[in-house]
This record gives sequence, structure tokens and C-alpha cells, in this order.
Amino acid sequence: MEVLVVGAGVVGCAIAYELAARGATVRLLDGRGPGQGATRASAGMLAPYIEGHSEALLRLGICSLDQYDTFIARVAADARREIEYRRTGTLQVAYTDHEASQLAARQRALAGAGVAAALLGADEVRRDEPALAADVRAALVVPQHGYVRVGAFVEALVEAGARRGVLLSETRVERIGCVRDRAAVDTADGTMAADAVVLAAGSWSGGIPMDAPAPPVRPVRGQLVQVRLPQRLLSHVVWGPDCYLVPWQDGRVLVGATVEDVGFDERVTDDAVQGLLTSGERLVPALGGAAFEGARAGLRPATTDELPIIGASTTMRGVFYATGHYRNGVLLAPLTASLVADLVLEGRERPELGLVRPDRFGL
Repeated sequence: MEVLVVGAGVVGCAIAYELAARGATVRLLDGRGPGQGATRASAGMLAPYIEGHSEALLRLGICSLDQYDTFIARVAADARREIEYRRTGTLQVAYTDHEASQLAARQRALAGAGVAAALLGADEVRRDEPALAADVRAALVVPQHGYVRVGAFVEALVEAGARRGVLLSETRVERIGCVRDRAAVDTADGTMAADAVVLAAGSWSGGIPMDAPAPPVRPVRGQLVQVRLPQRLLSHVVWGPDCYLVPWQDGRVLVGATVEDVGFDERVTDDAVQGLLTSGERLVPALGGAAFEGARAGLRPATTDELPIIGASTTMRGVFYATGHYRNGVLLAPLTASLVADLVLEGRERPELGLVRPDRFGL
């Protein structure tokens, strides 16, 4: 089967790789190249029990996290390179008694659902993470959580896909339609037809003309900062009231992230950078002496219910959606790839598709 995947963010790259690994002939199309949209400003946190703000999103996140070990191992083996991926857990901190009581309630809820989670008092927090600020009152540890170094992950997906036969074309997609009963894509380099087209263009999905309604995806800017310490000071991903910190093995720390409804504006702003640095230093005072390595912004693709749109179009034969992942594109990439591959190649609909069907938006 021939498949065109429109969009080379982490979701599109994962889909292209999975389809090719199962024997499809795949071309990946993106005018800006791999990982240059929302992906480039992702910190790579894998934390569904924090980010799962609805029952549906939590279910999707847990299902995808369960696939991560195997998926990373496959991609790394096919790419013949290592990917920094750690399940070190998250540590969500409280500065006040009220915040501590909220964490305690969260811990009880998780325990009731059979999820391992521990509530630490101030002394236990400082024992486990001595670099944290002295005014941290309590912390909730969820050991299942972790992170993946997103840039390395996307590079590995591209390399693994190429070894499986994926062709990457850095060309602008101008329209999605059909040619002689086949799905087709008009690009700056000409028209390409295939058995299936998967729209995975993130915030740009709604701006590509189609013979169907545009998916209701809007851009939400997220900015993060990257700093570097002489050595790694944190053993967990740390989540505070105003920011989160993702520590890499080499001493780098990502500080994120803003949530800004500013349209298609990918600028990094001074206010955001200063705010993130201030919040990060409040959590870990030693960040005040870290080397500043840069800041970046990406446009996260949000839907009105904050759930992605994944599945077959009801109005265009051979067209499939995989967009609208908002803040969870990295977390949901393995699940999305398997859902799309099952559907496109086998016509098989897994139960999770019922949560993200395109027809809830008339697509």
C-alpha cells in the first residue's frame, strides 16, 4: 500500500515509521523539514497522570505510555542509535499547605486507582532532591512517568523510517483531494497520488485546502528555555505550580512552558523567557548560575475538547486524520502511530479510536 503522510512533526514521523515497518510504501511531506513545528518546543515529558485533565485524555496517555518501552527499543534498533529515554518519575511540588493538601488528595485518588504514587514531606523531598528550594512543603512522586529527549527521538524516527524505506520530501503541501478515485496531494513540486493520505500537520492542518471541512485546530504557542549546569542536579522531572523542569543526563535542563493563544506567532519573547527563568530558579536556586543555551517556541495544535482527531474521514475516501494533539504529541506518538497503522493497513479500529473520532467535528 502507498501512503502519503502530511506533516513531519513527532506524530507524523512516528506514523510514517510505523506504516513502513509494517510494509507500506511511505512518503513523508513537510515543507519545513522534520520536527520544526510544535515538536521543537516540546520538553518530552511523559506524564499522563499530570497531563490527563480529562478521563479520555488520561486513558489515551496511559495507553501510549504503556507502548513507549517497546516503541523506543524498536526505533533505536532500526535507527542504530541511542535515544535518551528515562522513566525516572515525576516529582510534583507544593509550596503551601493548600497545595500540599491538593497533592495529598491526588495521591489518594491515584492509590484508589491502583497507581503507584508517594506523597513526600519536606524532609523526604530534600533527601530525594536536595537541589530543590528550601520552601518546598511536600511533593507527589509518580514513578511511572519520565521523559524522552525529543530532538534525538525525531532524528531516530527519521533515520529508522529511512531504513524502512520512508522517503522524506521537504515540499509545501498546497491541497489534499483525489485523482481518479485515489487520495492525492498537490505540492509545490507536483501532484502525488496514493492509496491513503494521513493529515498530521499539527497547527497547520486546518490551513491546507481540502475537498472536505477543515479540521478545527488552532495554534497555541508554547515557549521553553534551555540551560546547562556543570552536572545533573535532579533525578526526577520536577513539576511546580508555575513551571516544570526536565533534566537531561548531560546537565542540561529544559524549563517550560508557556501557554499563549496568539495565533500563528512563533516568536520567542523576552517576557516569557524571563518568567520561565524566574520560576525555574524558584524551584531550583542553582539554576541562577546555569549557562543560558537558548529558548524556542512552537505552536501546539489544540481542539475545542483538547483531544486529538484520529481516524478516517467520513467525507473523503482514503484520507485519515492524525492531528490536534495539543500538549501531548510526544506522549501520544506511539499510540497514534499504531492506531493509524491498524486502521489504514488492516481496517481495524481499536477501542481508543472511539475517543478521538473525526466525525465528532463533522469531518
